[in-house]
Amino acid sequence: MTVPERTRADEIQAAAGAAARASASGSSAEAPRSVPVAEAGPPVMETGGVLTIDLAALVANWRDLARRVTPADCAAVVKADAYGCGLAEVAGALARAGCKTFFVAHLAEARTLRRAVPDAVIYVLNGIPPAGSAAFADARVRPVIGSMAELVEWDAFCRVNAWTGGAALHVDTGMNRLGLSLEDAAALAPRLDSPDHGIALIMSHLACADEPAHPLNERQIQAFREVRMLFRGVDASLANSSGLFLGPSTHCEVVRPGIALYGGNPIPGSENPMRPVVRLEARVVQVRKVRRGETVGYGAAWTAPRESRIAIAAVGYGDGFLRAGAALGQAQPVAVVVGKRCPIVGRISMDLLAIDVTALPEVSPRRGDWVTLLGEEFPVDAAAPFGGQISYEVLTSLGRRYHRSWRS
Repeated sequence: MTVPERTRADEIQAAAGAAARASASGSSAEAPRSVPVAEAGPPVMETGGVLTIDLAALVANWRDLARRVTPADCAAVVKADAYGCGLAEVAGALARAGCKTFFVAHLAEARTLRRAVPDAVIYVLNGIPPAGSAAFADARVRPVIGSMAELVEWDAFCRVNAWTGGAALHVDTGMNRLGLSLEDAAALAPRLDSPDHGIALIMSHLACADEPAHPLNERQIQAFREVRMLFRGVDASLANSSGLFLGPSTHCEVVRPGIALYGGNPIPGSENPMRPVVRLEARVVQVRKVRRGETVGYGAAWTAPRESRIAIAAVGYGDGFLRAGAALGQAQPVAVVVGKRCPIVGRISMDLLAIDVTALPEVSPRRGDWVTLLGEEFPVDAAAPFGGQISYEVLTSLGRRYHRSWRS
């Protein structure tokens, strides 16, 4: 009896991943793998890349952040499909770990999230579109109100419909993106004396939290401290991932980590305290020899300095691995091949990229092997600069052609 193609392909992927990790650690033993809890996308054999999301690492990151901010509540920002990691799967894992409050950008995301976490508190950061208040009540989610026009509409809806589902009030303290002005907040505060005003959270957003020494941080912290005094008795939220590392003055009652949950470094320039969550592997389609002086890829952008071996892997900018990451006179991005960093050369194509594996033994890699583009060996913060990106962009750009596997 033959083994089904998908099962065989999964075994190939597992063996290749284990071999790469074993090689990186200097061990020949197969590394233990976590247990898949969900799968999505095309079968492994039918696509060029495998994206693995380590839910155990994500939950560990959330718990670490929650410990850092105790007694504040640690919420989770899961907008943009949980930073490309799967909204339902990520939110479900965090809810099971004890997370009770979530933030998304749009109402459509909130509806998807509500199905995954029926009892959670959900805030929608981008506020209420005109005539949209009833839709928020229907979805049982809370808008983050950022203008007087939104507040007037929401207040009228709540009074007419006796709606008591709550909302957040966003006050701008220096970001100049969304939020009521400090003056509007001060004028509004006396009107919220009654216990049924419906504002469950006062929040603002730090503009430069990833630069701890930036003077705007202290100005925003001080401005928000004054806002909190205007709205006594209402929970407050200021800190994002980087903000919560600025210290207790930013923690308030609720913190809102995003990128740190997914393994991004919340304190750039320092060692990353978070565990990596995402692993992206690409299948080697072909290994070819290129003579010295010959070129590789579109535009003949890379010339072989010696006789070279080039591995062609089946991931490209159509999968969110951006063309801007190609080696065009800048530092080269890399792929990890059997535990060794090898340069990606030439321009990245829509569906393919080229890796210089000349330095590896002739037998490695082979057609059908897997190379790592993101993972412990080459984390998202290391990969981002090669494409002129930040870690947020790398994660949210990852396409839908991958086979996706969530593991715990």
